[in-house]
Amino acid sequence: MGGVRELAAPFVAPGPCGVAIRDRLKHLTPQDEKVLRAVGEHQGRLASRDLRARCADGLEHSADTWASRKRDLTPLSSSRIAGAITKATHDQWALARRCQAAHIRTLEAGIGMLRHRLSLPIGARGTKRAAGGYRSKGEWFHKSRRLAALEARHAAAVRDRQAGRVRVVRGGKRLLNTRHHLVDAHLTEEQWRERWEAERWFIAADGESGKRFGNETIRVTPDGEVSIKLPAPLAYLANAKHGRYALTSTVAFAHRGTEWADRVTANWAVAYRIHLDTDRGRWYLTASWQRPVVQTIPLETARARGVIGVDTNADHFTAYQLDQHGNPVGDPRRFPYDLSGTTAHRDAQIRHALNQLLHWAKQAGVTAIAIEDLDFTTEKTREKHGRRKRFRQLISGIPTGKLKARLVSMAAEQGLAIVAVDPAYTSMWGAQHWQRPLATEHRRMSRHDAAGIAIGRRALGHPVRRRTAPPPHDRSDRAGHRTAQARPGARGRDGTRPPATDHAPGGVPPNGTRKRGPSASNTVRDAPSTHQWVQDSLMHTG
Repeated sequence: MGGVRELAAPFVAPGPCGVAIRDRLKHLTPQDEKVLRAVGEHQGRLASRDLRARCADGLEHSADTWASRKRDLTPLSSSRIAGAITKATHDQWALARRCQAAHIRTLEAGIGMLRHRLSLPIGARGTKRAAGGYRSKGEWFHKSRRLAALEARHAAAVRDRQAGRVRVVRGGKRLLNTRHHLVDAHLTEEQWRERWEAERWFIAADGESGKRFGNETIRVTPDGEVSIKLPAPLAYLANAKHGRYALTSTVAFAHRGTEWADRVTANWAVAYRIHLDTDRGRWYLTASWQRPVVQTIPLETARARGVIGVDTNADHFTAYQLDQHGNPVGDPRRFPYDLSGTTAHRDAQIRHALNQLLHWAKQAGVTAIAIEDLDFTTEKTREKHGRRKRFRQLISGIPTGKLKARLVSMAAEQGLAIVAVDPAYTSMWGAQHWQRPLATEHRRMSRHDAAGIAIGRRALGHPVRRRTAPPPHDRSDRAGHRTAQARPGARGRDGTRPPATDHAPGGVPPNGTRKRGPSASNTVRDAPSTHQWVQDSLMHTG
């Protein structure tokens, strides 16, 4: 293979297994807000205490310690609230462990790259696949010091992981560090304090199937009436029976409202979370529930009507439609987006681009979208592209993980499958085999357009190159057709290709009935007798 690594087989990405919707709690009275703040602050303190206990247990955690923590929280809240707090704590600790493992892998990638570059002679040139040596002795010296620092960090992280130690901040580490940079964040200390406290509140409850409206702690009726089961120390604030507080606000979920109403009417489990957006001063209610995992269709079924190959870039998607035989259909499509600005702006840009892509896929009649299974874990380290800061920012700005998750969930609602392929060599081979052949006077082919074709062909199981090994004999009927042609069962496989109506010369019928005209001879034997042959004079040198 000449150094080409083995490619992973394409696969159909599994569908989503959960749903979350949100609506605003409007027209809350001052008493409603007072109760919500009191409940959030009280249960937030309990959640912080439980998280501290869970981190202290480390790897010695067991079902008995979990039950003990829940028993300690029950008198201060309720059995259901204690269960929700301990479950949220367990999920947060597990997330911290996964982030710790990812951090260790990032350190290992940086250490490996530093060791490789330090082992090369100073000034050694690199290649596209491997970085070269450092440019000077000074740079080599500073990188050797950095290698020692990374090795120390790696050793400390490994010790923490082996001991079961994690570092978790309720409210977020980024918001915690913002306290020291209030001027850069354009916040006052009071504004930061309000945001910090709101992030550490806990007003959430898991659902229970069989209970009234699917949740006993935060109950929402099909008419949208919201009531909360108050913890024991705050029972004096109740305005309804059984220690409950009913809000004056009602909710009406515009998105998936019918599906939510069916669940609460049938008393199926629905989890709720109430939180405050301090920037807007608005309260929101989020409802979520699990549903059976969407069964993925077989890969052959996804390939039946062709696919749309999508190349992911820093500022746009490039898509190309391919039929089931791997032939490009029509012109490439581009769906731009802007990832600058706030997180909400970036998220809206991604959603808009994906909506356009999915609508076009439905109109084209395909059943699957092919996308690269991207992972820039080893590429984002600054040890490999230290001087290329803009390039590192470019690949770091592509939201590969969130993009794949959002595309899979949105495509499942449209009845489309997502086929993930190995991203190796798609841009290089696509430009080599498809960029120039498809370029015309009216169509400009970019490297990204050609990469979309390569991605689609890989998802269909075809090689990227347009034609592969020819038949071993002089005629195809002796040994079969080329290996990259249509299968024997395909209709029109052996038929002639009709001329394109927009490129056919004048007087040629567009229905493909044009007969082949005489062609000019390429041999001397068939040359006309009237042709005059002229021989150049020879040069004589003495």
